[in-house]
Amino acid sequence: MRSITVVGASLGGLASARALREQGFDGRIHIVGDEVHRPYDRPPLSKQFLSGSNESIALETGHDAALDIEWHLGSAAVALDCTRRSVTMASGQELVSDAVVLATGASALSLPGARGVAGVHTLRTLDDALALRESLVPGVRVVIVGAGFVGSEVASTAVEIGAEVSVIESTNAPLQRVLGAHVGRIVAGLHDRGGAKLLTGAAVRGFVTSAGRVTGVELHDGRIIGADVVLLGIGSQPNVGWLVGSGVEVADGVVTDRRGATSVPSVVAVGDCSTVRDPLTGLLTRDEHWTAAANRPAVAMKTLLSGGTSTETFSTVPYVWSDQYRTRIQFAGEQGPDCRIEIVEGDPTAGPLVAVYRRSGSPVAVLALSSPRSFGQWRRQLCGASRDVGASR
Repeated sequence: MRSITVVGASLGGLASARALREQGFDGRIHIVGDEVHRPYDRPPLSKQFLSGSNESIALETGHDAALDIEWHLGSAAVALDCTRRSVTMASGQELVSDAVVLATGASALSLPGARGVAGVHTLRTLDDALALRESLVPGVRVVIVGAGFVGSEVASTAVEIGAEVSVIESTNAPLQRVLGAHVGRIVAGLHDRGGAKLLTGAAVRGFVTSAGRVTGVELHDGRIIGADVVLLGIGSQPNVGWLVGSGVEVADGVVTDRRGATSVPSVVAVGDCSTVRDPLTGLLTRDEHWTAAANRPAVAMKTLLSGGTSTETFSTVPYVWSDQYRTRIQFAGEQGPDCRIEIVEGDPTAGPLVAVYRRSGSPVAVLALSSPRSFGQWRRQLCGASRDVGASR
């Protein structure tokens, strides 16, 4: 194997190139990216970078010059020919290599009627963050649709800047899908205490505009929330449309096994564009968190360089963190409606706290609010239990 094309110039793509070199690959590495920017860190886009308190978001370090990457930026991949291992870009340039890494990430979802309306934003890219940052000034009315991680972080940042913030969430609690309803209601207190107005169980009908600019958000019950700025934080979709007809299996992302292998030999996938099939249940899970994009490429590159013979698999304990209203939220594991939640430390009304999720008496997930030491101890227990389970299969 003398050349590898990595499609995607963000964290997953850069981590893949680093892993290839660390594992002894000395051939050519091409990285294709649709943005003109070199790899940058996305989590600060909703926090420190958005507030202007920290402009340092570059992912590359001085050591990365030794990776000897051939960059192809500002032109998206538009087609993959798996037979020839060729990637065609929007510019018309074609790259033919011995293997391909798919790391194209995901795009922010929007709502009907939002397109072309001034003042309505999504937040996924550096350019998105720059546009949103320009509009966040003291006293501005900001409405955030979606109380997930991105929406909640932007709400916290906007409050800090001095904006008047309303958060609209269609479910009964923030982060309900990830943390469960009970803990989600505890997290709701962060918005209340932090200074944002949270509306749960509220669905958006459309936008009120004047001269092409948003002036409000209309809810299904007829209420109108006045707005100068609107952020849509309602989730993302994997960037896999360009793979139609390629032969790569796609289902809410590029389908891989727990080693990063796709349905096509010498093609692996990592990061937000991939969805992992559970070998026991067949269920697909798309892990969109930073840690997955940072850590899984090392495993996937072993799969690629070994010709698919490597047996190393991804960690089975997902981990995510978020900074909101000067509170660090940390969550590890996977919870479900069958879990019993126990507050093992702290105060659920004011925090800090630690909550453990148990299934059949065994801990399967842990949440901490500003309790990093206790969280680390519980997380190590989860990782140890995961290794034990994996060894017994």
